[in-house]
Amino acid sequence: MSRPAAHVPLTEERVLDGALALADRIGIEALTIRKLAAQLDVKPMTIYHYLPSKQAIVDGMVERVFAEIDLPPEDLPWTQAVRVRCVSARKVLNRHPWAAPLMESRTSPGPVNLHHHEAVLACLRRGGLSWQMTAHAYAILDSYIFGFAFEEATLPSSGGEGFVEATTDIAASFDPLEYPMLSSFVVEHVVQPGYSFGSSFEFGLDLIIDGLERASSGR
Repeated sequence: MSRPAAHVPLTEERVLDGALALADRIGIEALTIRKLAAQLDVKPMTIYHYLPSKQAIVDGMVERVFAEIDLPPEDLPWTQAVRVRCVSARKVLNRHPWAAPLMESRTSPGPVNLHHHEAVLACLRRGGLSWQMTAHAYAILDSYIFGFAFEEATLPSSGGEGFVEATTDIAASFDPLEYPMLSSFVVEHVVQPGYSFGSSFEFGLDLIIDGLERASSGR
């Protein structure tokens, strides 16, 4: 006779792990304490013994997301180091498509969040950027990262092969004589082998970093 599986005690870590997995699957808006409790196989009130509110849970989830993002390596020139961080941030936000709108909205940021910002500011300042240029650089880079990640999250089929198929179906619904540029873009570029919406990210990122380097050096 087999023994029943051992009960895994609930902890704050388990609550946040479960919340992160659930949000990745159903989205942050659909995440409720009741659904989270069902996933963890506990009663809803049990969760409040570990985290006092959904807001506290979301704060903890955002901390987890920040923890997954690579910090700028201190042994690289600032342009290369900040690029490492930006590429990593986009990959992490792709894994957690609900997170982009929440990353900078926390009114009580946790230590991981604060340490992340401290490291990025230190990287930019290490490159000799003034405080004004540092402010421009941080705002522009993060607007680009979060905006690109948000757009990827809302594209049909997440911008992969399904995106090409969906785009082809959409293109088939309009008159190519009325929309010749859209039709040509789909036929001559989007449906061609190797197309990826995401491939534009690093191209754009390099343009931004190159522009910031030129502006900071007065060139």
